[in-house]
Amino acid sequence: MIKAVLIDLSGTLHIENQAISGCVEALKRLREKELYIKFVTNTTKESKRILHQRLTQLGFDVNKEDILSSLTAARNLIDQRNLKPMLMLEQAALEDFEGIACPSTDTPNAVIVGLAPTEFHYEKLNEAFRHLQAGAQLIAIHAGKYYKRSDGLALGPGFFVKGLEYSAECTAEVVGKPNSSFFLSALGSQNKPEEAIMIGDDVNDDIQGAMKAGLRGYLVQTGKYKVGDEGKISPPPSAVFPSFVEAVENILTQVE
Repeated sequence: MIKAVLIDLSGTLHIENQAISGCVEALKRLREKELYIKFVTNTTKESKRILHQRLTQLGFDVNKEDILSSLTAARNLIDQRNLKPMLMLEQAALEDFEGIACPSTDTPNAVIVGLAPTEFHYEKLNEAFRHLQAGAQLIAIHAGKYYKRSDGLALGPGFFVKGLEYSAECTAEVVGKPNSSFFLSALGSQNKPEEAIMIGDDVNDDIQGAMKAGLRGYLVQTGKYKVGDEGKISPPPSAVFPSFVEAVENILTQVE
């Protein structure tokens, strides 16, 4: 029995400012059923408010409170541990971290890394390296290898996280997907993993991560998907579909 569906955003429902064909209508059909639906995303270039605005402008029926982002998970972690971090984030994402930047008079005890193209230059990376050498903790909001843009695939933050790990001789703590606790947090206390499905385009972070947490993983062949991705993990995805549209059609046959 399916009671919950977790849905990735970028590459699954949309690519930047373009909805993937048929996804708006498919999500409407899914919402007509009595299912728990949560949108789980590693998007770190923009705040939840900006992301929600983008989705609604594309026509998606998405409530802001139904979005669980890795930015939110990172903010919660910072608050819980009372960290004073150096933030390697894009300006559009900083509003989710209001009030927690490390004062200039203090030394950061954590380096927080998201997808921040404007921050990934030598001086800023070297600053992060020096803080890590001094004992700061490296926290990756996520460590994705690459993501899909309108002009093709682009490097994710994982490349820079791995570089900092290598040079500073440390290990990053990853708070977003594929961390099992992220998926379980998205499900909440009322839903069981074995009664849930994760739909996404990333065979590692979305599908393998969710399956390790006990969910079923539906891989879609859009976004960052590349031919043969389904063979890169063991066990393989629970199912593979051309897009979110076909994944929804499959789910509807199981709940109707």
